[in-house]
Amino acid sequence: MADVSYKPVKHNHEKFLRKARKSEEFNKEYDELESRYALIRELLHARQHAGLTQEAVAKKIGTTKSAISRLESVSKHAPSIATLKKYANAVGCELIIKLEPKPEASTKE
Repeated sequence: MADVSYKPVKHNHEKFLRKARKSEEFNKEYDELESRYALIRELLHARQHAGLTQEAVAKKIGTTKSAISRLESVSKHAPSIATLKKYANAVGCELIIKLEPKPEASTKE
């Protein structure tokens, strides 16, 4: 009989990124998605900190679990500020939006 036990694949993300970042094309795509991934990390962290499931958040907001799943994934869809406010409220957070100067940007008048 075949062995069907769970055997996770080892993955060192930092090592993968170091190797992949040598590609100019990869860097361009990765940098374009960086803000989306940052938002997703924030959403997931807040929901997990609140101890809520996607289903629980959906119920609080008045939507479906699949809508929350889409919100917490990298997709072409950009959530509205209203949706992010509802999500933040549901997980006991406040939505704060701010613009920060890029390190290489200089302020010229």
